[in-house]
Amino acid sequence: MKRAPCSPASRGLLTVALTSLLALGCEAPEVKPTADGRQNTRAARIEGSLVVQSRARGNAVVFIYTADNPPPPQGSGRPLAFTVIPAAELFGTALGDTSPGPFTAPFALSLVQPGRYVLRGFIDADTCRFVPQPCHVSDFNPWYGVTSEPNAGDVGGGSVDPTTGATRILEVTTDADGWPQPLTGVSVSFADTATVPFDRPAFQVAEGREFDTATTSLKVLTLTPQPLTGAVDQRPPGFWVQFVDANRDGVPDDANNDTVPDFWPRVVVRKLADVPGVVDENDLDRDGVVDDEGEDYARVSGGKDGRPDVVVLAAGLVPDPLLAALKDEQGNPRTQPVFVPQLRVALQNRALDARDPSAPAPLAAVPPGRYSVTLVQSTGQTWRVPNELDPALADAAGLPAVPSQSFVLEVR
Repeated sequence: MKRAPCSPASRGLLTVALTSLLALGCEAPEVKPTADGRQNTRAARIEGSLVVQSRARGNAVVFIYTADNPPPPQGSGRPLAFTVIPAAELFGTALGDTSPGPFTAPFALSLVQPGRYVLRGFIDADTCRFVPQPCHVSDFNPWYGVTSEPNAGDVGGGSVDPTTGATRILEVTTDADGWPQPLTGVSVSFADTATVPFDRPAFQVAEGREFDTATTSLKVLTLTPQPLTGAVDQRPPGFWVQFVDANRDGVPDDANNDTVPDFWPRVVVRKLADVPGVVDENDLDRDGVVDDEGEDYARVSGGKDGRPDVVVLAAGLVPDPLLAALKDEQGNPRTQPVFVPQLRVALQNRALDARDPSAPAPLAAVPPGRYSVTLVQSTGQTWRVPNELDPALADAAGLPAVPSQSFVLEVR
């Protein structure tokens, strides 16, 4: 039989309230979830082990990305979350030597929603332990674009199929009651064969910032290396250039069929939001995913598609003199990258909506505003201007001010 709720008399004094409830067998009050969404979220976890076969020493960093928005060079996704496994936990007593292992340590990523994911990571190596200058200390800092990617000497890794080496797609599913199920026993591998050979392509731009698309059909930017030392340590000796050969058949790719081979690094010139800082338009929360609401521009095909756009300019590397540098004495394509002292980037007065990178849609006009310039290396390392080293942003971030890093393309 259901007990009646306690009477007011049995709840007289706060000091005896609990005693009254226990003694009289009162009905417990109903508990309801609050409006705080975090208290009502159902989430799972992905956990497993790192397996490291490397002479490098440093903390291991593991990132999680959605499978349909992978990181460079395959896509432009940003990590949903990350975890850091300390070097002491990973290498133990071998932290002070250069033995290759293997070494193992557990890892876990919590609060994972149902979906499909990929895991990537790197060993943030302290190369100064064992080699003379120039070297890198462990310097990963996730909060700034200029400190959140691997440098020369770091060791890449990820969750891959052990038989094919292909990236594993990890799927978090739900049970019959809708509860997300943990994904356990996941292996993330690191090996010296994936050692990052060079620093990020830090650069500066020589030309002026203005691009009047009403009077100019083409603008060329000259990019030169921007060495940085201190809190941000990048020392690119030049730009690491090579032909794109995605299918590895020895023939350079030509994805847009313009009779000119495709090159690494790739160039992305994207529209920035009209807000302070370095924020992409229609990605105000900076998660790498297009916002649900935002700017939508008319297309050449007519009208708007009703979804926020990812506006980019038609841009690419000027092929001369890259073609000559990337061919041997017999005119055959070189299979290895080469360094060049500068890059020239051609910008056209054409804009596209790259929300679907596999099928960019031409826009009816070039939206005016501020645009960033990004280089993407074949290693997945990137560099963008403007960035947090802009003197207007650096002090607040506790980073050194570098005037060249404030460059922004002003499109009219």
